[in-house]
Amino acid sequence: MRSILILVVLVCCAAAARADDFGPGKTVAFLGMGFVDYSTEGAYDGARADQTERLALLEKLVKERFEAEGLVLVDVAPVAEKLSEITNPSQCYGCDVRLAKELGADYALVGAVNKVSNLILSIQLILRDSETGEIVRARSVGIRSNTDVSWSKGMNYILKYAFFAN
Repeated sequence: MRSILILVVLVCCAAAARADDFGPGKTVAFLGMGFVDYSTEGAYDGARADQTERLALLEKLVKERFEAEGLVLVDVAPVAEKLSEITNPSQCYGCDVRLAKELGADYALVGAVNKVSNLILSIQLILRDSETGEIVRARSVGIRSNTDVSWSKGMNYILKYAFFAN
């Protein structure tokens, strides 16, 4: 019985160590942010330039923070053609993990903004282990108002409290 207990403790410690392996020096394939517009505005008017610019703003925030924390963002150019065929990399049935593995990255990172209306939006960011596909870090936050400030605050919250909460 004692040996079984010791084995269980060792397995749990190994799993916890792997989960805490995320940090400086690790490689991350950031495959970008998707945008899903559930609003009637999107159905009638299509993509808005300001929202497209905000997605680029969020991607910049993520890249800067990951690099500032000592993580290495791998070049995704080798999979750019495959990536261009994917509408939302955070909802592609594991393509994020497959692409990260193809790039030799330790982790796959994807995100998305979901718009219900100009008042109600949510932002999500998901980090998966490229070997196992398991979620290592993830968070989704609801934001109110469709502005640069609200989008930035939402992403900064995710980065501060779910990814780099030390």
